[in-house]
Order: sequence, then C-alpha cells, then structure tokens
Amino acid sequence: MSKRKAPQETLNEGITDFLIELANYERNVNRAVHKYNAYRKAAASISKYPNKIKSGTEAKKLDGVGKTIAEKIDEFLTTGKLRKIEKIRGDETSSSINFLTRVTGIGPAAARKFFEDGVKTLEDLKNIEHKLNHHQQIGLKYFEDFEKRIPRVEMQKMEVHILKELDVVDPVYIGTICGSYRRGAESSGDIDILLTHPDYTSETEKQPKLLHAVVEHLESIGFITETLSKGDTKYMGVCQMQLKDDPEATEEYPHRRIDIRIIPKDQYFCGVLYFTGSDVFNKHMRTHALDMGFTLNEYTIRPLGVTGMAGEPLLVDSEKDIFDYIQWKYREPKDRIE
Repeated sequence: MSKRKAPQETLNEGITDFLIELANYERNVNRAVHKYNAYRKAAASISKYPNKIKSGTEAKKLDGVGKTIAEKIDEFLTTGKLRKIEKIRGDETSSSINFLTRVTGIGPAAARKFFEDGVKTLEDLKNIEHKLNHHQQIGLKYFEDFEKRIPRVEMQKMEVHILKELDVVDPVYIGTICGSYRRGAESSGDIDILLTHPDYTSETEKQPKLLHAVVEHLESIGFITETLSKGDTKYMGVCQMQLKDDPEATEEYPHRRIDIRIIPKDQYFCGVLYFTGSDVFNKHMRTHALDMGFTLNEYTIRPLGVTGMAGEPLLVDSEKDIFDYIQWKYREPKDRIE
C-alpha cells in the first residue's frame, strides 16, 4: 500500500520504467490522474508480456497500449531514450517535485509547497526537519531504506516470522500478506498484511484491541520499530527483520514499510481478493460481476435486483466462492495481472 509500486523486473523493464516515470510525473506534477492510470495500465500489461517487445506495433496489441504510447515505445527502442523524459528530468520544478514525493508522507501538494519554499533536495528537507510532520520525519529518516525493493526471499522470511508471531498472540487469527508479493513478484515495495479474527464480524462493533494486540506484540519483539499511524482497523508503520530471527543473515536488514489492516471475518476473502490485485484485474472482475448481476467491492459481493438495488451480502468462505458466484474461472494470484 505504499507509493512505490513499480512492476517487477521483466524482459521489457526499460519500457515499463519510462512508463512508470511518466505516470508519476502526470500524477505528481500535472495532477492528471487519468494519464497516470493510463501509463500504469500500459506498464502492467507490458510487464507480464512474455516476449521482448520489438516495436510499438507489437506493443499496441496489448491491453492499455494505444497509439501515443506505441509511438513513445518506438522512440525508446530506436534511440534508447525519450525526449519527454529528458525534458522532465531537465526541468527543475518537475524533477524536484517528483523527487520529494518519493519521501514517505509527502504527497504531490506538499511537494509543490516545499518546492515553492525553496526545498528541493534531501539535504534541504533535513534542514527543515523540525517543520516536518511525524510521518514525513520517518520518511526522511528511512529514505534510503524505503527506496530499496524488498527481495522475495526476504518477504518470505518475514511472512513466516509474522504468521508464527500471530499464532503466539492468538492461534485463531488469520493473516495474509497481499499485494504484488501474493501475485508472485520477485520484489515488493512494502508489506501489506490483512488480518481477521472470529470475534470480529460486520455485525459486531469495531474491535481495535484485536489489531492493537498484534501490533504491540510485534513491537515487543523488536520487529515493528516505528509507528506512523494506528487506527481502529488500520496500522501503518516501519519494521525490520532481526538478525536473531535469521541465523543465515550476515548483515543488518533494511527498515521496511508495513501496513496491517483488520477486516471482519465475513468480509475477509473479498478483502484478500481486492488487496491482492492487480488494479487492472480487480477492475475487470468488478465489470464482469456487474454483467452477471452482482456488485463486488473490497467488502462484499451482493446480487443486484431488477431495480438495480443491491441485495444482502452473499456468504463468502474463500476467494473461489466469489469467482463461482459470477461464473468466472478461478485464477491463481500469480495470474491476476489483467
């Protein structure tokens, strides 16, 4: 759930890299969300393409790649660079705002305000650290660590460690690490954990103690090192694998961003499906659900009546139940790209 969600390395990573850079420019500098989404969609399609793209025409056959993006791909393949990217990098306003948004806690609006106040670099930020909010101070403190992707092998070690400690708190907790990791990515930007507990359903009141008990335990063993925010259902913080928990480690692990969210038991698998992604896959699945007479979101799947009004939530005990309701063949997480 962090802001750093570049596709994993692929045969066409040069192309996906420039598309992500253009996407971030459109979001952070121009505030053009539709262009941001278009570039992201094209990058997602290209990142899963099994062959090395040789032309814009070939790329245009993929979902989300239109004429304009195809032309940029041809330019990149021919020259090894992109004029628009060179221009963006050469423009101090664009490059500074884009850079500042890489600091956790600094969004596009805050980045622009910092730039207008003469803050353009990491050193500039350090000079006004006392003016930063808590979230931004943490982002600055761990900037170098947060910039590093998390290798899959480290994610796997953290998954084993977290699930083991969850069992210590209460064996009836269910936990799933979602996001690109669950889709099989070779690296991740952060750790996204979904939790549930039999005592928490959509019929009960919120149970913040269930989330807080897990967070406090992970803090007590040194895994969680900093807190960004702690609400009733969502926690955002910083964690670090400890050397004592990995005898094979030869050097200290970087600090990583971690988000933990607790979801009512009866809504858990809709949540797992949604937070596993990808965004493009979720959109296609929701569209198909509507075509089949259902409304699907991160909480529930509900049948639509003849008037278009949604009925009561359907019983869901697994992700497969959702696929079955909308008569769609089940797809493993690794196949949920588009």
